[in-house]
Amino acid sequence: MVAMLYVAVVLASSSFCKPREVWLVFLGCVGLTVLSYLISPNSISPQRDTLLNTALSITAMALTAFLATRYQSTVESVREQAKLLDLTHDCIIAGDMNNVITYWNRSAEAFYGWTAAQAVGKLSRELLSTTFPIPLDAIKAELLSTDRWEGEVVRRKRDGTPVIQACRWSLKRDERGRPAGLLETSNDITARRQAQEALREAQEDLARVNRVMLLSELTSSIAHEVKQPLAAIAASTSAATQWLATDPPHVDEANTALGRILRDCQRASEIISRVSALAKKEAPHKDLLDIDSTILEVIAMADDVLQKNKVILRTGLSPGLPVVTADRVQIQQVILNLISNAVEAMKEQADGQRELTVNSGWDDETDLFVEVRDTGAGLDPDHVDQLFEAFHTTKSGGMGLGLAISRSIVKAHGGRIWAAPNQPCGAVFRFTLPARWDIPAAA
Repeated sequence: MVAMLYVAVVLASSSFCKPREVWLVFLGCVGLTVLSYLISPNSISPQRDTLLNTALSITAMALTAFLATRYQSTVESVREQAKLLDLTHDCIIAGDMNNVITYWNRSAEAFYGWTAAQAVGKLSRELLSTTFPIPLDAIKAELLSTDRWEGEVVRRKRDGTPVIQACRWSLKRDERGRPAGLLETSNDITARRQAQEALREAQEDLARVNRVMLLSELTSSIAHEVKQPLAAIAASTSAATQWLATDPPHVDEANTALGRILRDCQRASEIISRVSALAKKEAPHKDLLDIDSTILEVIAMADDVLQKNKVILRTGLSPGLPVVTADRVQIQQVILNLISNAVEAMKEQADGQRELTVNSGWDDETDLFVEVRDTGAGLDPDHVDQLFEAFHTTKSGGMGLGLAISRSIVKAHGGRIWAAPNQPCGAVFRFTLPARWDIPAAA
């Protein structure tokens, strides 16, 4: 019985001794057990039970030493893995299926402000005031079906600072395949999101500056457009006055003239609203858009500029095109940019015909296209790929923003834009937009 107590000695040694030292303790206990057996009164004529108990004691001590050193190796391996997790810059949190924290690495301590001792045992989403992009039940459903989830969450540090993190959750299962816990790795993307937001605002400001620059070039055209309905209003007013001055008054003719006045007032109001929308910093508003009517509106705005620069305008529109889902003001801005660039390219030409062609049609089975052709100096083959880069310009005094902004607008609408040489001279700029084939074409 005394030999069996050595099992407890071996087991106790594993708590403070290294594996090699545990085996030395085991050998010492075996030596004491054998010595005890030899000096015992029964050693001269050994009994079968005494010998069996001694053998069992040594076997029990050996098994205890083996299991203890095996446990020590496992614990040491886990500790080494935990050290590796502490070396990473990502915040790593482990928890059970209720999000109760069971592990909290050093990066989490440094980033959030709570030590591991303070965090373990707490509910993760409550400790960090987590805001999820979708309901938590939907996240758990995805975890159970795919064993993983990725998304962006908003959390608060210990000092109350809000942060945006990219999180990756992995589901741990037990031997029977049942959910057993969660492992989360996350990294801070707050600065990246703030930079992206600042870039988006800067792009919007640049787009607004570009619109204002276009409007300054088209001021005479806008004035010309407004003059037409104003002149019609004046003529209709004079006619209505004359019809009412007759004896007896011609009321029907006067009413017809008044109807024309109302119609022309509405036309002038629409012109002013369109110009105002181009100049303002308004959020994009996508709606069903007839591309041909949009082209005609832009051509009307640019009419005076075309006449002033003696540019011959030709159109090749395709009636019956399906509608597109787009922001009218932004698409007008793209077309204005292309027409303005074409006029600038031809304005430098002293000789030769200045001809501008605006076409529309099908680019393939899914997209519509708008195309602007000019007979200017053409494109430099070495710089075609740089045309749509910001601040790249071939015009004296140009800012190099128009084509870059146009590309951003077209890309945001799911289309693409590119340039190519025109034949026999000049350039071709074309952009596409996804067509809505599920909606009947405009009349």
